[in-house]
Amino acid sequence: MRIVNRWHGLEPADRGAAAAIGNFDGVHLGHRSVIDRTREIATALNAPLGVVTFEPHPRSFFAPKAPPFRLMNAEALANRMARLGVSHLYMLPFDAAMAELSPEAFARDVLADGLGLRHVVVGRDFCFGKGRAGTADDLIALGKAHGFGVTLADLLEIAGTQVSSTAIRNALSEGRPREAAAMLGHLHRIEGAVLHGAKRGHDLGFPTANMGVDQLHLPKLGVYAVKVDILTGPQAGGYLGVASLGVRPMFGENTANLETYIFDFKGDLYGQHLSVALVEYLRPELKFDSIDALIAQMGQDCAQARAILAANCPPAT
Repeated sequence: MRIVNRWHGLEPADRGAAAAIGNFDGVHLGHRSVIDRTREIATALNAPLGVVTFEPHPRSFFAPKAPPFRLMNAEALANRMARLGVSHLYMLPFDAAMAELSPEAFARDVLADGLGLRHVVVGRDFCFGKGRAGTADDLIALGKAHGFGVTLADLLEIAGTQVSSTAIRNALSEGRPREAAAMLGHLHRIEGAVLHGAKRGHDLGFPTANMGVDQLHLPKLGVYAVKVDILTGPQAGGYLGVASLGVRPMFGENTANLETYIFDFKGDLYGQHLSVALVEYLRPELKFDSIDALIAQMGQDCAQARAILAANCPPAT
C-alpha cells in the first residue's frame, strides 16, 4: 500500500484513483461498506483503490484541548487499510490552509487537480470545506464541474442502530468490547511501540509489554483478555494474553497505559510494534493490600483469560 502525505506535486503513480473520503476512525462496518462500494467502482474503472483521510483528525485540529476521542492512531489506521486491500492511502495533513479551503477549492484543488481522482465515494451525511459548508449533493455538482464522478453510500444500521464511531466509543467506555467488535467488524485494537517502563511486572513474575495510549479514547479501565499480534521483529506473530489498561493505583501513578502479559512468551520486545485486541473485560482496576494479593489476583486473571480465549475467541480479522 502506498501512503501519500500530500495533495500536490504527486507522481503519476499516485494519481487517478477511485477513492473513499472520510475520517474512518475505527474503520467500522459502515466505513467498510463505503470502501467496498469504492472497490467495485475502482475495479470497473481499472483504477487504484484509494482512501482519502486526514491527519491529524480535523476534530483534534479545531479542539486540541478536548479529551482524547480517537479509536485508533495513524499507524493502526494504515494497518487496517492495508488489510482491506487499499492501494493508495492519502493521509492528507489537516492544517490551517486545509481548514480555510472552500468546498469549491477543496474539490478543485485537492481532489481534481491535486490527487487527480477519477471517482469519489462518500456517505450521505458527508460535509466538507470551510465551516463544513459543502454537502454531499454539492460534491456531486462539483464533481461534474471538475471531471470526477461521485457516489453517495447509504449509512449502515445494525438492529435498527446506526453504526458510528460514537456508538463504538460508548460500548468501549462501558466495558463491552464484544459489542464494539460487532459494529467494527473486527476486534478493537491498540497499536504502537513497546516502551520501557518500571519493569515491576518482571519482578512480580508477569513481565509485560508497556504501550502508551496518549490521544486515544480510553476503553473502560481494567483488565482484559486479549489477542496480541507482534508486528515487527524476529518473534512476529499471533499470541494470547491478558492486559491491564489503567493508571496502576497500587503504585500511586496516574498516567494511563496498557500493560500486556503475553502467555508463554520469552524475549525482548522493546521498540517492537504490537497490536493488542481487546476480547473481553475481566474486572476493574483494584488497589490491593499487599504485593502477594496482587500476584494472586494476576494469576486468577491469567487463568480466566486463558479459559475465555480458548473457549470463544473472536477472529482477529
